[in-house]
This record gives sequence, structure tokens and C-alpha cells, in this order.
Amino acid sequence: MRQTNGLLPGGYIDEQGRLHCEVELAPLSGHEEELLAAHGHAPGAPLVTTLLSRCVRRVGSLGPLSEASARRLLVADRQYLLLKLREATFGSHVRSSIACPWPDCRQRIDVAFSLDAIPITASADKGPRYITQLSPEAAVCDVQGGPHSEVAFRLPNGGDQEALAELAAHNEARALTLLLQRCLLQIGPVAQPPLALVEQLSPLARLEIERAMQAAAPSLDLTMDSTCPECGRAYSVPFDLQGCLFGELRVSHDLLYREVHYLAYHYHWSEHEILAFSREKRRRYIEVLADEIERLNHGR
Repeated sequence: MRQTNGLLPGGYIDEQGRLHCEVELAPLSGHEEELLAAHGHAPGAPLVTTLLSRCVRRVGSLGPLSEASARRLLVADRQYLLLKLREATFGSHVRSSIACPWPDCRQRIDVAFSLDAIPITASADKGPRYITQLSPEAAVCDVQGGPHSEVAFRLPNGGDQEALAELAAHNEARALTLLLQRCLLQIGPVAQPPLALVEQLSPLARLEIERAMQAAAPSLDLTMDSTCPECGRAYSVPFDLQGCLFGELRVSHDLLYREVHYLAYHYHWSEHEILAFSREKRRRYIEVLADEIERLNHGR
């Protein structure tokens, strides 16, 4: 089984405060296809956590990634690992189809690109604690006085995504407020600011904090810029990396088990052994068997 190596753009900081950036991953297998087929409508963040814990073989000098550690990974690092898993499983070339975003066009467009072309920006300061100074106009006043201009924060991680996924689906504004509260470590002398204080932040204060968080965070630019061949206008649309990978990986239970049955019948392998194969390897064996059966039939 081929392994894929990479460097986390943010990095994982363990409980001893050591930074780990180098990662080693194995391709997704039939076990993950079975998982997605069984939990196809589950929230994406928990599934990402499970996939990463199954496929990340090493983070720095640490061993395989646990689910708890996967939740502690920064959002951009989780996106990066999904990108590397897609590359390890299906290769770096992507073909997809999107609708032109212009309302009076909506023509289906075939797009093709390489994952290698996605810009990745690593964080300069690996944190995990960051300090920003608010402008005098944005400084915070509370029951302890003020104004307070110094704000400490951490960056959003997978645990935040899991905790807020359901709320974000129907109340994005509320989810963003709760996310900000989870990430704020201190406002002036107030450690672990309560929700009431976060809700009292002025729009300018929130804007300055969110910009500071964005500047500190690593990122993957998942925006596709091109021109519609039908209407000739330029467009910019986000590339849904998670949706793309899950869509490529998801198969029906029926098809997956038919493939397992076919290989088990001819090779006498166990279900566990066959599901450990990547889809590419599994279907390569199916093609070999089909060619051999056809050769034998024509030889009669």
C-alpha cells in the first residue's frame, strides 16, 4: 500500500507543547467506503475526524492519529489532510462539473485541474496562543472597567467544527458567535470570556478580531476562477473539497458488497482482507478476473 507524505501548514502541537508538521497517510480503503455508505447523511465534520484517525499513520514523531488528536487539528490542516487523502486514493487530477453561477446562464461546465495547483499558505506563527491589539474605537468595556484593547485567541479546530455543525446548518450567525467565544482566550483581564461579553462586542471589535484570526491562520485557497464557455463571463466559485472526496468515495452498500463477494468467491479472501484494499486495487483485481474469465470462455 503506497504511503503519501506531507507537511501540515499549521502543525499539530502535542500536550508537551512540541510542534509536529510532517505527516504520513495511507490511501482510503473499502472500510472507509463502507463507513460512508452507512453514514452518508451524517454531519461532515465527525466523518472527517473518523477518516483522518483511520488513515493518518504518523504525525511528526507521534504514531497514528487518534480521533481526539484529529479534533485538535486546525481547520486548514484537516482540509490539507483531506487533499492529501484524495491524492493518495485517486491521484492529483480532478474532473468535475459545476453550474455557471450567473443566474441568467446556469450552464453546466466541465472543469479539470490538479490538486497541486491549489495554493497553500502556512502559518508563520504556530501559536497556539495569539495576541492582537484592538483599535481605540474597538476597545472593549465590561463590568471590570476598561477599555480593554488586548485580546488573546486560538484558532478554530476540528472539535469546534463538530460542536457547531448542526447549529451552523440552520443558524450560521449564531454558530459564528459561539465559535468566537470558543476561540477567545482572554479579553483584557477577563479569561475565558463568557458568552454575554462576546455578544456585547461591537461589530468593529468582532471585525478586527476575525481579521487577526484570519491573518494568523494557515489556509488553502479553494476558490476556482475561470470563464464560462457558454456566456463568456468570468466567475469565481468555491471548490468543495470535502464534498468532492466524499462523493467520489461514496458507493452503495449493494455495489460494494457485490465487489467483495466477487473477489471472495474467486480468490477466497475474507471480507476484512478485501475491504482493506483501496478501490483502485480492488477494481484492478476485478478487471484481471473479468479478462481471465473472458479468455477462458473464448477458448472453449
